Amino acid sequence: MIRALPRLALALLLAGAAAGCTTLGAAGPSSGQVRKIDGQGYAGGQIALIDLEPETWQRVSAFEASRSLARRLGESGAGELLIGPGDVLDIALWEAPPAVLFGGGVIPGLDAGAQNRAVVQQVVDGEGAVTVPFAGRIEVGGRTPAEVERAIVARLTGRANDPQASVRLVQNDSRNVTVLGEVAQSRRVPLGPRGERLLDIIASAGGTRAPVHETTVQVSRAGTSAVMPLDAIIADPAQNIRMQPEDVVTVLHQPYSFIALGAVARSAEIRFEGRGISLAQALARMGGLRDDKASIRGVFIFRLEDPAALTPETQGTTRATEDGRVPVVYRLDLSDARGFFVAQDFMIRDQDVVYVATAPGAELREFLATVTSLAFSAIAIGNVVTSNNNNGN
Repeated sequence: MIRALPRLALALLLAGAAAGCTTLGAAGPSSGQVRKIDGQGYAGGQIALIDLEPETWQRVSAFEASRSLARRLGESGAGELLIGPGDVLDIALWEAPPAVLFGGGVIPGLDAGAQNRAVVQQVVDGEGAVTVPFAGRIEVGGRTPAEVERAIVARLTGRANDPQASVRLVQNDSRNVTVLGEVAQSRRVPLGPRGERLLDIIASAGGTRAPVHETTVQVSRAGTSAVMPLDAIIADPAQNIRMQPEDVVTVLHQPYSFIALGAVARSAEIRFEGRGISLAQALARMGGLRDDKASIRGVFIFRLEDPAALTPETQGTTRATEDGRVPVVYRLDLSDARGFFVAQDFMIRDQDVVYVATAPGAELREFLATVTSLAFSAIAIGNVVTSNNNNGN
């Protein structure tokens, strides 16, 4: 009876291990289980499973490019300096002698008797007009200073002796850009004739308070808004667009991150730079795939995607959520070496979830390793018991 104890202990240990084998191994759904969610419902929408192939990342990349500042808002020239309501003008009027209307001051640098002038400062009223001595009320709104000069001379011709006029904009109150948010000083920045660009405006507000790689810039113009990370704007000069009057620039502190889960070396929320990182870089930052557990055919990216980034066929057969986005699971197969090129090109987006499924045989291998360990332990215990029994006899 005593000699049967090792066998009984081994049997009990194996039974216990078999009962607990369902708790071993898996850190989430298997690759096959993830693939089964294709077409299932989520938040009123319908999940789409899409293989990551060159055509897929090219389509997503094209969609990302279409959301850039330059594509959505366009690039404009510096434009002419047009006068508007609230602007302050310095208007100098003079005529050749003998002066008929103006007298008194002499223009510096000219012969004292050559010309006489009068200087007035006028604020453009809400209707875009100013009142000029002897010329009356003149519409200046939407005109350049040179056009206003010609209008004044035309009014004075016949009244003054060879009249001339000079108009200078001394305070610009109608051509401004509003910048606010995470900047040193929220303010309205006047636009000059050289055509200030986006980074000029941010610099005029004292720069950003948050680190550049954690800062996002939103530009709103005539009912259209575009958002880009600040370091992406700095890296691509085409995105440093010229500003237009009444633009609103909002600077936001928005750190970017993705979630790493599954059979990876490090499951965590991982931050990344605003200009973005590729899937290959994301896999490296999470420590890579676990050799003993990961399925190289089961690298998944969970994302709520804009329908415009999907094929027309997917858009037509997949229902979007209430907020207009489509739950998408992108699958990368690294058993095909070409998948590493795709991983270098496919860009991770803020709030993505990167999940690596457990390989089908990993759970079985772990279970067998556990059973083997328990079996050797049981044998060792049995040998000790047997030895003690023999010594007792």
